[in-house]
Amino acid sequence: MKTARQLVEELRRELAEHAHRYYVLDQPTISDAEYDRLFAELSRLEADHPDLASADSPTQRVGGAPRAGFRQVPHTHPMVSLANVFDVDGVREFDLRVKRMLGQGAEAAIDYAVEPKIDGLGIELTYEDSVLRLASTRGDGSTGEDVTANAKAIKAIPLRLRQRVPGAFEVRGEVYLPKAAFAALNRDREEAGEEGFANPRNAAAGSLRQLDPAVTAARPLRVLLYALSTTPVAPGLPATHLELMAWLKDLGLASPPTCRCHGIAEVIATDEEMKERRHRFPYDMDGVVVKVNDHRLQLELGMVSRAPRWAVAFKLPPQEETTTVRGITVQVGRTGALTPVAELEPVTVGGATVSRATLHNADEVARKDVRVADRVLVRRAGEVIPEVVAVVKEARPEDSVPFVFPTRCPECGAAVVREDGEAVSRCPNRRCPAQVRERIRHFATRKAMDIDGLGDKLVEKLVATERVTGVADLFRLGKEDLLALEGIADKSAEKLLVAINAAKERPLARLLFALGIRHVGEQVAKLLANHFGSLATLSQATVEELAAVHGIGAEVAAAVAAFFASDDGRATLAGLDRVGVRAAPAKAVPVTNGKLAGMTVVVTGTLRSMSRDQAQERIALEGGRAAAAVSKKTDLLVAGEAAGSKLQKAEQLGIKIVDEAGFLSLLEGGAK
Repeated sequence: MKTARQLVEELRRELAEHAHRYYVLDQPTISDAEYDRLFAELSRLEADHPDLASADSPTQRVGGAPRAGFRQVPHTHPMVSLANVFDVDGVREFDLRVKRMLGQGAEAAIDYAVEPKIDGLGIELTYEDSVLRLASTRGDGSTGEDVTANAKAIKAIPLRLRQRVPGAFEVRGEVYLPKAAFAALNRDREEAGEEGFANPRNAAAGSLRQLDPAVTAARPLRVLLYALSTTPVAPGLPATHLELMAWLKDLGLASPPTCRCHGIAEVIATDEEMKERRHRFPYDMDGVVVKVNDHRLQLELGMVSRAPRWAVAFKLPPQEETTTVRGITVQVGRTGALTPVAELEPVTVGGATVSRATLHNADEVARKDVRVADRVLVRRAGEVIPEVVAVVKEARPEDSVPFVFPTRCPECGAAVVREDGEAVSRCPNRRCPAQVRERIRHFATRKAMDIDGLGDKLVEKLVATERVTGVADLFRLGKEDLLALEGIADKSAEKLLVAINAAKERPLARLLFALGIRHVGEQVAKLLANHFGSLATLSQATVEELAAVHGIGAEVAAAVAAFFASDDGRATLAGLDRVGVRAAPAKAVPVTNGKLAGMTVVVTGTLRSMSRDQAQERIALEGGRAAAAVSKKTDLLVAGEAAGSKLQKAEQLGIKIVDEAGFLSLLEGGAK
């Protein structure tokens, strides 16, 4: 067993190395959450063993040493950090501690200001008589780097304040790179053969700390300012933090959205709300900052060595974690798409245990060079499927070998095909057991044919025993077929047969969705059903007629026409007809008052909150037309992460462009 002294020394060395990589090199090799855990463990050990305290411990420092190449500038007042709490109990303890130091009872309600904790690079701007004279990074808290020339290249930083402030005026905040801009920057770096940044925070740091200001100017950095160098307690200055935020905006300085919470219960409720909305913010946030709102109370509470007593960072569940790749498997979906999946050492990310993460496609595996036994950063932003963000190549085993993407389907052995212009490789065999399983699962889901009791395990058994080779076979099943399967009881079999029989009559839109036609989700199925009215009419429609439907783009139209023209599509429909499946005709319900009514919208890149199909469905639901290509007729381009040539063309044509957050705002009722 290691002694406390050995553990402390080991943690200090490890944290110092990680701090150097994070703050100085902008090349972290562990997640923020992992760093926080190491830091918390060192803090606990030092608290339990005061004799081991040391002035050079990472717990007594803020940030990292200034980078060579920049003039070092001392801060007039130290740029301290914030104490962290990781759960509701920690926030409540902070509240009780504040009230105790202020001599107030446990039942008192303190006014707090709550704002997002932006995961960016700390900066201090010094204005003299309202003119920007100096910009410096946090550095080690006492001394920072002079980045004035680069700060002047950031359009969000005014060179002169909108109102006169006499004398020296020091304001602090975070420089950040919007998530959409981060994706575009990494794409450009990869195309140029350069290594991408690990996350937006490091991209912002690398952009601001350039020796050539022209590089900084070329990157769309933003800034949010939220504090002065000292607590303002003087006549004529804002009396509360919320008033300070309003004043900064009047001066022309961008500040984060801040709300007043009366009592700790409102603080906790606000944190829960921000947890749910965090993926909608244009910047990465890793928590909320809770501050005593009244400046006089802040002054009374004072500071400890490296943090104010009147504020705390309530860290949200991390969206990124570090773990190990146990293996790489390739899944086959209902359309034949082959998707590589990293099998991971289980890790908690975003409040959920993650043991698998998508690697998207063959190009992504090759680009990121993910290998078995690699240490990887895993992200789970919003509610999307977890994905591998980057490989920690410094931790790679010496005997690792590159992953080779299969040239044959891992389920049926058919030669894999990849169409021109597509990133996805596919198994062309529609009778592939994996595709059959996935099509039947999809067919039976609640929003499709709603066959209650037909679960994943039962589908696997039916396909494995070849009792079901297509969706029509479900309606030919008898009780004896089900009872022959292991684990199926008499009552379960009867109940399932009743559910299957009930599914013979469903609305046309539900049947279209259930068929699993590429690009046809719920809303697109409704548009097709409402426009054509019957399956017979729809099956005879040409690509031109399909594309003419408001909300149906060229790509969707081609996929629908191809399905009805294919041997497999015709056989599926004929089979369903023979077993008595009848789709109820639909009545036209045109969308004329949607939030995107009359607009032609193109979606490009990867969206974190929804798939491409879901985005096109939302566009159609709001009366818009989801198009596949950018043209002069395009009204709006939604640019997700890694947007490519479509984004460039939209910029050339002067078409309005929004990122994912802007798109969600439009759908929720924002201005067009």
